[in-house]
Amino acid sequence: MATSKLAITSLAAHIRPFTCSAASQPSRLAPHPPDLVRWIKREGGFVHHAVKLSQDTPFGIGLISTEQIAQGTDLISLPPHVPLRFRSDETAPSPLLAALARRVPEELWAMKLGLRLLQERANADSFWWPYISNLPETYTVPIFFPGEDIKNLQYAPLLHQVNKRCRFLLDFEREIRQTLEDVKASDHPFSGQDVNASALGWTMSAVSTRAFRLHGNRKVRGGSSDHVPMMLPLIDMCNHSFSPNVKIIQEQDGSDSNTLVKVVAETQVKENDPLLLNYGCLSNDFFLLDYGFVIESNPYDTIELKYDEGLLDAASMAAGVASPKFSSPAPWQHQLLSQLNLAGKMPNLKVTIGGQDTVEGRLLAAIRILLSGELVEVEKHDLETLKSLSSTAPLGIANEIVAFRTVIALCVIALSHFPTKIMEDEGILKQGVSDTAELSIKYRIQKKSMIIDVMKDLTRRVKLLSAQETPSAS
Repeated sequence: MATSKLAITSLAAHIRPFTCSAASQPSRLAPHPPDLVRWIKREGGFVHHAVKLSQDTPFGIGLISTEQIAQGTDLISLPPHVPLRFRSDETAPSPLLAALARRVPEELWAMKLGLRLLQERANADSFWWPYISNLPETYTVPIFFPGEDIKNLQYAPLLHQVNKRCRFLLDFEREIRQTLEDVKASDHPFSGQDVNASALGWTMSAVSTRAFRLHGNRKVRGGSSDHVPMMLPLIDMCNHSFSPNVKIIQEQDGSDSNTLVKVVAETQVKENDPLLLNYGCLSNDFFLLDYGFVIESNPYDTIELKYDEGLLDAASMAAGVASPKFSSPAPWQHQLLSQLNLAGKMPNLKVTIGGQDTVEGRLLAAIRILLSGELVEVEKHDLETLKSLSSTAPLGIANEIVAFRTVIALCVIALSHFPTKIMEDEGILKQGVSDTAELSIKYRIQKKSMIIDVMKDLTRRVKLLSAQETPSAS
């Protein structure tokens, strides 16, 4: 929005400017923010006396315990009015804010709540300023990476998501300016301030890195509550672990009218230990895109491939199949592929390797079926059996060996799409790079390492199967 200097000056006492710097060590929005713990207690919340905010956890700013805490102890509780939320079906702080929120795609839900956060950030009298002032000034998510560091992620599906978000921010900036162009200062949802893509990126990142989805008050079909994104002051400073020592509990209606949500010690918490929540069983794509970090040896990390007949023909030939049938399946095979949603009118051709399944079940079943060619053998098993890696050679040892070798060949092809090798990446890190470059390099190292781990796992399985193979099975 093109707001006159006079209008901005007249509102100066009621606004806080949107400034987004690019500091390598992100500071908080305010140089000397209010005491967040004291604010929560003043508002009727509870914070255990041993819970302290620390700048020196292994994960940066976070919460630690200054003494040993027993399992089951309440650590933090927030009353219903303290979390920051935005619900389109409730009375919005501004009709214009609600109108802007309706233009945000559902998949970018963080921006809807982000608009509310940005509105409160602009308001000098905001109830949530003690919380907002403690938020980081910058975020290490890919939308803020220099172009070269985005390119150096080297993984097309993530590059697509980063570019998609960047395009949205630039387009949404234009929409907001057009919408608010002639709005008078008293009706302006952001106190007359110009909202640019950088400010929108900051608020979307603040929400994606910190918000939780909790049950709302509104009941949906079936009697269950809807899920509402909320920002939970102080609670959101618990960092992530797949082995958490604390958990979030949402109070049910009528149990405690003064508590909406609380954090409880899930295990015994030792002195000086950080308080750790499990953000979810997510791949490194989500952790980097939404949270700005990468988990080493993430057991839930995957790579995404397209189910492509030509690619699978090439992979199976590399595995020793003389005449693969992926490009020309028999009618009965095509019917089974349709049941796997890998063929037909609207197939889902995105398949994954890695994670808890090692090989996505649909891909494994398709490879087993198309390498079999024996309808009688395939009909002996349901699709769930054929999709399971734990099913021991359902179509015979020879079929299983060549199926695993085909997946190994797919992994080799996937690795070849990365311009650099792990040793090269590690060498670059040793030379010293920027924080964002380091994240990009660590991300792609973990992708390659995960692919190699899958290859090692399947190679081990092939060796075990080969030892069992008899002439009559081949």
